[in-house]
Amino acid sequence: MTATTGMADLTSSEDIRNIFITGLENAHALEKQAIQLMERQVERFENYPEMSDLLRRHITETEGQIRRLDEALHSFGADRSILKDMATQFMANLAAAGHMPMADEVLKNTFANHAFENFEIASYKSLIAMAEASGNQKFIPALQESLREEERTAQAVYDMIVPITQKFLTRSAQGLKADR
Repeated sequence: MTATTGMADLTSSEDIRNIFITGLENAHALEKQAIQLMERQVERFENYPEMSDLLRRHITETEGQIRRLDEALHSFGADRSILKDMATQFMANLAAAGHMPMADEVLKNTFANHAFENFEIASYKSLIAMAEASGNQKFIPALQESLREEERTAQAVYDMIVPITQKFLTRSAQGLKADR
């Protein structure tokens, strides 16, 4: 066992390397899904510009995350999984469409965004552990950068839950369009 990780030395394991590459492919697909979700929501949050602005900023960050994941995959001679990317983008569009007919669409999307950001946080924490275990420390700074971006966005969405809810209630009580 190594003192820093509490794990056996796995750096020479081809299986661990392949698990890390699969994790990178999965994260790539996840980020492609995130782009689809956010783009669909930005189109619809007409009465909640604070959420639209946050999503636009995070779309730009997510594009950078995708580039960093692409660079890591290319360094292994691997590429994104087109099938995973297509499947997750399809699922994102379905998820976004699922909230559209709801009278409280903005609330459901806010809750889903918070959950999704936390899923991404867990994904990057796992990737960092995989990079350490597989001896691929050179990827850790880029993964940590993505992790910090996801943590900031998760906190920002969390901080908007009450104000968005209050705005939704106010608009509803005034007979104004409140769903989006």
